[in-house]
Order: sequence, then C-alpha cells, then structure tokens
Amino acid sequence: MVTLLIALIYLAFIALGLGQAESLLGSAWPTMHLQIGAQLENAGFITMIFAAGTIISSLLSDRITRRLGAGVTTAIGVLVLATAIFGVSTANTFWVVMLWAIPHGLASGTIDAALNNYVARHYSGRYMSWLHCFWGVGAIISPYIMGYALAASHGWQHGYFTVSMAQIAIAIIIFASLPLWRKKGGGVPPAEERGKAMPLRQVLKIRGVKLTMLAFFAYCAAEATTMLWATSYLVFQRGIAEEVAARHASLFFWGIMSGRLLGGFISDKIGDRNMIRGSIVIMLTAIIMIALPVEPDIVSLAGLVIFGLGCATVYPSIIHATPSNFGEENSRAIIGVLMAAAYTGSTLMPPLLGQIARFTGIGFYPIFLLIFTALLLVMSEWLNRTVDKGKNLGET
Repeated sequence: MVTLLIALIYLAFIALGLGQAESLLGSAWPTMHLQIGAQLENAGFITMIFAAGTIISSLLSDRITRRLGAGVTTAIGVLVLATAIFGVSTANTFWVVMLWAIPHGLASGTIDAALNNYVARHYSGRYMSWLHCFWGVGAIISPYIMGYALAASHGWQHGYFTVSMAQIAIAIIIFASLPLWRKKGGGVPPAEERGKAMPLRQVLKIRGVKLTMLAFFAYCAAEATTMLWATSYLVFQRGIAEEVAARHASLFFWGIMSGRLLGGFISDKIGDRNMIRGSIVIMLTAIIMIALPVEPDIVSLAGLVIFGLGCATVYPSIIHATPSNFGEENSRAIIGVLMAAAYTGSTLMPPLLGQIARFTGIGFYPIFLLIFTALLLVMSEWLNRTVDKGKNLGET
C-alpha cells in the first residue's frame, strides 16, 4: 500500500514536470510566438505570470492543505494544471496564453508545496530525492512530446494537447487513489485537526526560517541561472560550437536527474546536512572547472555536467530537513514559504545576470554562480548552528 502510494506521488510529480513552463513553453515558443502574434522576447511575460502564480499559491499552501488534505489538493491541482495546458492548446492570441498562465502557475505552486511537505513528513530522505528525480523525468519528456508534434507537422497545439491529456489521466488516477491517501495521513483532515493556518509574519519569526529561505533562494538562483545561460557562456566566452554547447547544456538536466536518483540510495545513511555539504563541494569544484581557461574544452563541458550532479540533492535535502529542523507542526507553513523563496530566486536572478553581462560580458557567469553557491554554503551552515542552538535550549 505504501509502495503504491509513493508511486502515485511520483506520478503526480511527473505531471508537474510535464507542465513546467520553461520546459514546455520553451520547446514550443520558436514556432508558437509567430502564430499567436507575439514577439520572441514576450515569452518572459508568460513565465513571469507563471512565477507570480507559483509564489502566491506556495504562500497559501498551508491554508489549502489544512482544509483539503494533501491527496485532494494534489488531485485538484493536477486537474487545474491539465485544464490550463489544454486551454493554451486552444489559444490563438498572446493575451489568451497569458491568461492561462495564471491557473498554470497557481496549480504548479500548490502541487509542489503540498507534495514536498507530505513526503518530508511521511517518508525518509531517499523518497524525497527520488520525488525530485521524477520531476526531472517530466521536464525532460515534455520537450520530446512537443518536438514530435512539430516534426510530424501537427503543430505546437497538438503538443500542448497531448501533455494535457496525459495530465488529465494522471488526475483521474489520483482522484481514484484518495482512499490510500487517507490511510497515510493525506486525506481531508477532520475539522478539529485542521487548525488555523500560520500567518506569514509568524512563520518568519521562527528561529532559522529566514536563513533557510536565503539558502533556498541562493540555490534556486544558481540552478536557474545555469539552465538559462550555460549555452551562451560556452558559445560566446569559450568559443564552443553552438550544437556542442547546446548538447552539453542539456546534460545539466540529466546530471540533476541522475544525481537525485543516485542520491536516494545514500541520503538516509549520510543525512540531509551532509548531503548538502557534499553537494556544495561538488558545485564549487564544478564552477572552477567551468571557469578554467584551459584546453581542451572538455574540462568546462564536464564541469557543467558535474555542476548538475552537485545541484541534484540540495533542493530535496533542504525540504526533507524542514520537519526535523522546525517541527512537523510548522513544516507545512514553512515549506510553502520556502517554495515562494525558491521561485523568487529562480525568477529574478537569471535576468539579473543578463543585465550584468551587458556591462561585464558573459564571462561573469561563473562568478555569479560562485556568489550564490557561497551564499548557500554560509546560510546552510549558519542554519545548522541556529537549529542546534535552539534544540539545546529546548525551542524545537
């Protein structure tokens, strides 16, 4: 029963990855923008709306899951996500696509926060690492679906339609599985157990929460910046051929996914703190490899893949440690706030590098990654000392 339920949770996270805006929209946009009357750069408006929705729903996730439970929240979230993506498949104007980005972002943030909290509270670290591995599966599959639709001359609309149908099927499966969720604490809570959602100001007053937010912000800033600017750095700074750079940049995603798969086998033995520390060491090593002005280019290309491996277990380890660090009674509200911090970092920092590069050149890329990786290291170690001090004082 437990095995079946975790498989269903992973299926829901595949649905979340399938609908990842940057992955699905990015693969369709070169063709799509011409047909809906948008400029090439207008994709940024859509992703900004999506990001705003995820931040808002993450902050509201405590209130939602207290009322509905993790199972119902996830099922409804996947259904809304599927509906939004189906809506995009019928759109023929830019403003309609932007309109559908609102429920798309709201649903994504809700699913992300609900499932992260549920797995953190009910399963060990290995399951959390594998959860995020399956998000990577979905994020990798959706461009292939879109690529097939375009190659077969079915159009980008068919790609969106196919993804939406897959998500509707997943939503139906999750709705049918709600009795399993109830047996594992994920059903609709009784009225006397729902409690009152913790206000944001109260969450921020908890010792160590702000440090965790900064650590998460820094990590997601580094990850998203790598995703967006890796190819440009390799081409314009290192002089690597575009096709070679693009191929190795895509391996960053494979590095994350494979790292999370492998991390699941060792996370329970090593523990969340040491997983984060080891990941940061790998990330710092990879940044040096990326920046080294040496031949052959394989050094910097390999550094990009290794950076993905280093990134792999930071996100799941921070989330999984939250109930232990702050108490299960607080984790639901805190994880929602952490999701908001994560989306803020991944939304705002990559464009910031773009603006900086106008003056410094794209060669600033590894320095930018180093700044946020160092911030992650400082905040995570500061958090560890703060949490230990609080536990010694009997605060948690």
